[in-house]
Amino acid sequence: MPALFTALGLVLVIEGLLYALVPGQLRRIAELLRQVTDDQLRIGGASAIALGVLIVWITRSVSG
Repeated sequence: MPALFTALGLVLVIEGLLYALVPGQLRRIAELLRQVTDDQLRIGGASAIALGVLIVWITRSVSG
């Protein structure tokens, strides 16, 4: 359970850094996302999930 909270904390740190350092870029990206179809967002989300699971699996299997 501590690993889950650590991971969530790191996500918030990284997201906060993006908002603090490049807010204009994030606004432009948000505008571009309006042009993306729901299916494209689903594929992107599913790909991100798969990549995240793969990274966790590799990290856990290598570290032991």
